Amino acid sequence: MRGIACSNDPEFVKLVPWLRTTVVLCGTLMGLGTGLAFTPILWVMVPIAALGGILPVHPFDLIYNFGIRHLTGTRPLPRNGAPTRFACGIAAVWLVATALAFETGNAWLGYVLGGALTSVAAVVSVTHFCIPSLTYQLLFGDRAVARAALFSSQRPQSE
Repeated sequence: MRGIACSNDPEFVKLVPWLRTTVVLCGTLMGLGTGLAFTPILWVMVPIAALGGILPVHPFDLIYNFGIRHLTGTRPLPRNGAPTRFACGIAAVWLVATALAFETGNAWLGYVLGGALTSVAAVVSVTHFCIPSLTYQLLFGDRAVARAALFSSQRPQSE
């Protein structure tokens, strides 16, 4: 669903847990920024998320590709498909709204927005199920993949 072609190749299977690296890093930083109502963290995350929406490789993917993978003996992360880039673009806009809510004195709204965004990242981190990628597939992509993700007990062929 995230636009990454999955396979049963043993090298890909070893990589699967690491597909969560970027989401875990983003979710952790967004959660810290929200929980502490510390807008500088949220503002720093805006261009990072925006670059993830524009580029085929998220900036945090580079941490894995140029560092962690050499310790794990796994191959580089695949390029991000349109669904994942769409999710990053949504996150960038959502981060702006969250930071603005805190800065304009609407802390309750900042906590709600940031909490919801962090929760979406947590779902991806734990299950690989990406709600914004599902939205992309329903609106612009492969509706069969989206339906299979929602209604099938079998996982779709691509993540």
